[in-house]
Amino acid sequence: MTQYVYRFGGGVSDGGKGDKNLLGGKGANLAEMASIGLPVPPGFTISTPMCAVYYDEGAAFPDSLKTEVANGIAHIESITGKKFGDATDPLLVSVRSGARASMPGMMDTVLNLGLNDETVVGLANASGDERFAWDSYRRFIQMYSDVVLELDHGAFEEALEVAKEDKGYYLDTEMSAADWKALVDTYKTLVVEQWDKPFPQDVHDQLWGAVGAVFGSWQSERAKVYRRLNDIPAEWGTAVNVQAMVFGNMGETSATGVAFTRDPSKGDNAYYGEFLINAQGEDVVAGIRTPQYLTKAAREEANAKPLSMEEALPEVYTQLAGVFDTLEKHYRDMQDIEFTVQQGKLWMLQTRSGKRTAKAALKIAVDMANEGLITREEAIARVDPAALDQLLHPTLDPAAPRDVLTKGLPASPGAASGKVVFDADTAEKRAAAGEAVILVRTETSPEDIHGMHAARGILTARGGMTSHAAVVARGMGRPCVSGAGTLSIDAKAKVMRCAGREVNEGDIITIDGASGEVMIGEVPTVQPELAGDFGTLMEWADGVRRLKVRANAETPLDARTAREFGAEGIGLCRTEHMFFDAARITAVRQMILAEDEKGRRAALDKLLPEQRSDFIELFEVMAGLPVTIRLLDPPLHEFLPHEEEEFAEVAAAAGVDVDYLKRRAAELHEFNPMLGHRGCRLGVTYPEIYEMQARAIFEAAVAVAEKSGDAPIPEVMIPLVATRRELELMKNVVDQAAKAVFADKGREISYFVGTMIELPRAALKAGEIAEVGQFFSFGTNDLTQTALGVSRDDAARFLGIYVDQGIYPKDPFVSLDVEGVGELIRIAAERGRATRPDIKLGICGEHGGDPASIAFCEEVGLDYVSASPYRVPIARLAAAQAALGSKAG
Repeated sequence: MTQYVYRFGGGVSDGGKGDKNLLGGKGANLAEMASIGLPVPPGFTISTPMCAVYYDEGAAFPDSLKTEVANGIAHIESITGKKFGDATDPLLVSVRSGARASMPGMMDTVLNLGLNDETVVGLANASGDERFAWDSYRRFIQMYSDVVLELDHGAFEEALEVAKEDKGYYLDTEMSAADWKALVDTYKTLVVEQWDKPFPQDVHDQLWGAVGAVFGSWQSERAKVYRRLNDIPAEWGTAVNVQAMVFGNMGETSATGVAFTRDPSKGDNAYYGEFLINAQGEDVVAGIRTPQYLTKAAREEANAKPLSMEEALPEVYTQLAGVFDTLEKHYRDMQDIEFTVQQGKLWMLQTRSGKRTAKAALKIAVDMANEGLITREEAIARVDPAALDQLLHPTLDPAAPRDVLTKGLPASPGAASGKVVFDADTAEKRAAAGEAVILVRTETSPEDIHGMHAARGILTARGGMTSHAAVVARGMGRPCVSGAGTLSIDAKAKVMRCAGREVNEGDIITIDGASGEVMIGEVPTVQPELAGDFGTLMEWADGVRRLKVRANAETPLDARTAREFGAEGIGLCRTEHMFFDAARITAVRQMILAEDEKGRRAALDKLLPEQRSDFIELFEVMAGLPVTIRLLDPPLHEFLPHEEEEFAEVAAAAGVDVDYLKRRAAELHEFNPMLGHRGCRLGVTYPEIYEMQARAIFEAAVAVAEKSGDAPIPEVMIPLVATRRELELMKNVVDQAAKAVFADKGREISYFVGTMIELPRAALKAGEIAEVGQFFSFGTNDLTQTALGVSRDDAARFLGIYVDQGIYPKDPFVSLDVEGVGELIRIAAERGRATRPDIKLGICGEHGGDPASIAFCEEVGLDYVSASPYRVPIARLAAAQAALGSKAG
């Protein structure tokens, strides 16, 4: 019989940190902490395979599980000396989720389970604290009604606020035992009104309801969105952890907190966290109360008055600091820890590798390698390449004037400006329309995940630096300011007020997640400094990667940016982008609309000096490095004139009348221009176009070589080739132009002619094509379109559904379809090498900056990847990780 329940605590650990796939991260780490002697309340984990069984059985559990769970409860009872459901001294438990990948706040939790009208009296008597018992009961009813019964959470919140207002209270802690008792009655009435049944009194029914709700939350909308954003497979499922309750709400010697062994925002080697005296865990994480600092230094730096844990509970703090060091050394990574202090005794409720910003990830990885805690190779593997994006974009200009509205907590670094929106749906809608938005909430909840992802930044009035908003924002790389307590937010009226000022939805604000400042209007930014830890890790990465990294660039600015980010050449220069310039578009249109070669050459003569100048600028930036130039590949419709004014300009330049040009434009109309007269088809029909471009390339290369003494290495790429003969014809045009220029200038330089593999036929006939081509560059944007028969421009309306339905694991235009398009690349590489063993192979679509696609390029043995300039560092790190992965494999 399959075992589904694994115990921990009291000297028993049925699992450990290596069992993350089976027990989820939380369950595995609870068992591991218990096994190394840390104070962990006893409990058990229902393993992740049961999640699949639960769904397969139609949201039901097999009888065998009920027996195992009963044994798990008996295990907790034997260690605590309390009985589940006992009216005199009841055992209470928490029921929490725990997937193998951390998903903070995305799934459900139930605390204080086991309370009912009888056991609450037993708890009051056993603890000697009636207020604590009734506070715990109202919390349980509120949480269970929300999570398990799915009743209106807002109604319970409103009842609590009304109860406080009636008494003239501001804080929950001012409520007395009698107040809580009265609120419990109100809550039970609400349950009957909304559920048509009384609140469940049988503790076993409560337990199974909670276990089912946690498994059920795996398929909640917020969990699905989070999984999609973080590439977490749906089939992994979640585990459920049932654990003896320990109470942080038993008076002034009790507390609860969340802490990180290092600063998750900046990466400093200093304890970072928050705690609340006389509170339970959800108070800190949900941002319901703004918590206090963990350390005295952090409190003083923030100029905060409430005592830090180091000052308020010095003995427990010292013990906690020892646990931090033990856990960081044991796991060899920065840990995110949840703890509770019950009447002076410390209990550990969770540890996991902490979510961190890209800046912190870099610093922590480099510091730990320098401390000898991990190796350099491990440091390289620790940093998510995609997260580097956070570091490669601007921050606020320190010299720019700022109209500061208020200041909150610096919860996630970076700066963002945008229009204020007050709900997640509006944020998503406006962002989809191309607007920059800042999501403003009193506090965020897991339901806001889609809006947080769409927003440029997040601002909350409540919650600390370990609240849901802060943790999720850091994981996403979004700037976040939390706990801006002076803000009064009226989400219904779509307005926020502060210090006598009003900000309405649609008004622009700027937030600085590094300082916590909130400013009216847009504040200018400055470019990032990529030195220090970034430079160190990149140097280590460059030392282990095999793949070269080039950039897609056609302007000197892009080329310089790429070089600054470490590009080793240009892998794709799209020459058609150079022709959209207002000063030359008329000559381009004249060339396209010309009826004969003479007319085309007249227009091309105007373009030649412009093209030569373009290439000189690129070659100067990339002197001594390879530059792959794709000859003209425009869908013609993009260049044709449409407005009367545009026709008039071309007519004047060509010396013909407008009606003639309109007739000619109509003749050139195409029904499917993406598969029409473009790429090498243009060169075959009008070879003079490619001849002009080739002349411009070689004249520019010779000029730069003579000027600098460092010759560029032009790689002339013929686009959209499907046959050997097409490439043969076009290579002949390029070779003839090179010969003419070299004879004219009295100097030769080495160059290569190759092709872009972007059609399935070209991939299949790569062996023949390699007889002519000296290099292949896989144009994966078009290769994906032509292999899948899907238009990239039109796919957005259905590809999301395809990913949700498991048809594709990811959007194939974002991450390479390894099984289909990848197979074509593999075939082309093998057949091309069989013909020409030294053929150079690269990839230049958007996939060149995608870490998963880069891992495939390493596996197939390509020579280089080419990415947009800002993704070059991402590609460098991903290439290093791919090399380490293939070595390990």
